[in-house]
Amino acid sequence: MSTPDTTAEQLTTLFALGREVASVLDLDELLHKIPELIARLTKFQAFAVYLLEPKRNELTVAYSVGYPEEVARTLRVKVGRGLVGAAVAEGQPILVNDVRSDPRYVEAVPGSRAELVVPLRRKGHVIGALNLLSDTPNQFTETDETMLRQFGAHVAVAIENALLIEHDREYTATLQTLAEIAREFAAILNLDELLARLAQLTRRVIDYRTFGIFLLNEEAGELEMKAAVRYGDRVNVPRVKLGHGLVGYAALHKEVVLVPDVSVDPRYIKVVNDARSELVIPLLVQDRCIGVFDLESPELDAFTKTHAEILALLASQAAVAIENARLYQTIRANEIRLEKEIRFAQRVQMALLPTELPKRMKHVDVAARFEPARGLGGDLYDFLAPEPNTLAVAVGDVSGKGVPAALYSAFAGELIRSRTFRRRYALDRFTPAGILASTNAILCERQLEEYFCTLCYALFDFKRRIVTLANSGLPYPVRCRGAKVNQIELPGVPLGAFAGSTYDELTFDLAAGDVFVFCSDGVFEANDALGREFGAERLLKVVGETRQKAAVDIVGAILAAVQEFRGDAPPNDDLTSVAVKIIS
Repeated sequence: MSTPDTTAEQLTTLFALGREVASVLDLDELLHKIPELIARLTKFQAFAVYLLEPKRNELTVAYSVGYPEEVARTLRVKVGRGLVGAAVAEGQPILVNDVRSDPRYVEAVPGSRAELVVPLRRKGHVIGALNLLSDTPNQFTETDETMLRQFGAHVAVAIENALLIEHDREYTATLQTLAEIAREFAAILNLDELLARLAQLTRRVIDYRTFGIFLLNEEAGELEMKAAVRYGDRVNVPRVKLGHGLVGYAALHKEVVLVPDVSVDPRYIKVVNDARSELVIPLLVQDRCIGVFDLESPELDAFTKTHAEILALLASQAAVAIENARLYQTIRANEIRLEKEIRFAQRVQMALLPTELPKRMKHVDVAARFEPARGLGGDLYDFLAPEPNTLAVAVGDVSGKGVPAALYSAFAGELIRSRTFRRRYALDRFTPAGILASTNAILCERQLEEYFCTLCYALFDFKRRIVTLANSGLPYPVRCRGAKVNQIELPGVPLGAFAGSTYDELTFDLAAGDVFVFCSDGVFEANDALGREFGAERLLKVVGETRQKAAVDIVGAILAAVQEFRGDAPPNDDLTSVAVKIIS
């Protein structure tokens, strides 16, 4: 019988243990800690924490002390079976001081004579149980049961908190894995290789039994199996009509299909003999379905909403990669025709760039050089005379290279050109900053999120003897006055990146001999064989050494210096350099 002093001491100990267990947020650390803390309340020879798997209605050993290793690893207890299962089913502790006399007892640890089971309850639900075993009959008392029941309430809260934190960590890790997977298959342009790799990479986020990738043949209205894996082996699956079966339904309605038990779903078409549950994710490119991911399992309710969410993220990335691979195959199949078109497009692009200053420009000497890294480039420049005694110089760089960048560049250049000439009717609105803001608004409206344009706009007013600049992320331009050569620090948000962006302006006075140089990223970031960049310091040195020369000689010296620095290393970006020299 407990004395008041003993009871007070036990309550003090229980309170301290509750605080201690609540402070542990790592699940593994918590499970190891529980038996150490219980040992301060009562004696035992073997101990286990059982956690409930609601879908299976089973309890498994999450952590144990004194259990045979194989038993702890493989033991699965149905709710209602054995003393542990009975305690969980009833939601009440069970104390048996002679297990041989209780028909419910199922031996897990040989030699056990007494057992105390306390269910772990949280918010009205049982999430598991604490099980204490002893080789001594009558080892446990009603006081032990009371104390352990109170301690179990603290443990249930701590386990639930640790599980939530572990789930968040796993979800974060899964998202990181998805990002890694996306980077990997985004670089694969061979469709067959991509599909095979997708089947392998998907297993990193979801453990499937049977996995298939169907692609839609729009002309035939059928989904064709392009990759299928079961137990590591390929399987043959017939074509599926759009709208037929779970696969066809998901593709037709462009929605995720999650079926816990395929035997009760009339849409299911049997292909795999032991399939019990299925998850189908449509592959969507914008609002168009190009195919589906299909996962099947021999277990009921094998897939969760979390699985569906994760696989939907992967599917969205995979759909783009598949579409890119298909486009790449189309391009390869039409390589000769495209080469001709690209050569013609290159001629058009060069024809769009100015070859000389606007007429009647007496105060300034201007020159430009453009060398695309490929046949077509994303850089642009222009010289415009919106009003008498003014010269607008625009130098831009579109993200990416090749045909898309060139098309975007041509569109952006035309926007700059049209808005520059609107100055004649609205000077206050179409300032350098206003022109960039207006161009940005139009590009954002086109929703070409994967592309943006950095551009520096300079308006030279020879009557007022000033130049006003605005920048949207192009490397800082260079200003040379006398012996001083420095960059004009004027940052800005790239055009087409964020709607509503505004831009700052800087104004400088003009004097004879002033030199302004504008260069795209390709100049600053040109790499040599060791991966070093050409950089601003080398550019400033070249401009300083050639500032007395004509504009054409300045840009020629810049590109020659870049080529010498780069050596045999291939160009990694388009090169554009524009020099403006004030004559009088």
